[in-house]
Amino acid sequence: MAMTRLVLHQTLRYDYPSPVRRLHHHLMVVPPARHGDQVRIASALEVTGAEAGVTESVDAFGNVTIEIRAGEVQECVKFDVRVVVERGEGTDRAVGPAAEARRLRVPSPLTEPDAALCAAARRLVDSGEGGLALADRVNAWVAAAMTYRHDVTSIHTTAAEALRVGAGVCQDYAHVMLALSRLCGLPARYVSGHLVGEGGSHAWVEVLLPLAGAGSPLVAVAFDPTNDRRAGLQYLTVAVGRDYTDVAPTHGSYSGAPGGRLTSFKFLEQRAVELVAY
Repeated sequence: MAMTRLVLHQTLRYDYPSPVRRLHHHLMVVPPARHGDQVRIASALEVTGAEAGVTESVDAFGNVTIEIRAGEVQECVKFDVRVVVERGEGTDRAVGPAAEARRLRVPSPLTEPDAALCAAARRLVDSGEGGLALADRVNAWVAAAMTYRHDVTSIHTTAAEALRVGAGVCQDYAHVMLALSRLCGLPARYVSGHLVGEGGSHAWVEVLLPLAGAGSPLVAVAFDPTNDRRAGLQYLTVAVGRDYTDVAPTHGSYSGAPGGRLTSFKFLEQRAVELVAY
């Protein structure tokens, strides 16, 4: 069986114009111990620039959430993340009983449909296809309907707004696909992570499909509408949710003058893993 190892080094740095107090920061940058065929081998988080307390927990979606509190930051605070995961040959990820998909069938704040999305979903359903074939069709439709362009959307842009513009970044492609998938009766979730060869973070979609008949366990099939393909072994999943608001990699609050500036760095390397037969 083919195996691959993904090695991630990510740095997030916040610079402030003057000292700040009562920093309370949330990070979602470390993948879960296991996500389908992805297994976390090692991870480390280093905080520099302030004396800080770090608390790790797991949310309702199984995501690793990290809370960082610091009484005072003089100039900057930096979060340095290192992660190693291994993935197997398969890209379909078992997620459990069908009941778990109920909350992924309904609109979320950033995927609330409008008339245009509803009309597109009706045309997709009218093709007569269902299940995996329908999910493939939705993925291809989004890729054809959208143009990749920076600075026309924001993290607050909804699926309906992005489709109206006809352009955006990976987050917008994912939101449009989520909205259409749910309208077509396909439970789907937003995926935040990284793709080998891309400088920033990436977003894609997992559609939850029954392994056999109705009520059977589900598998999550990963689609990347931005690149019009299935998501394969070069993708590293960090977190999943209903939309971007559930999986924002970094956000927080502090007391002090406004004007904090974020700079980031990411390097993701893919390495082959040799399996020895005995």
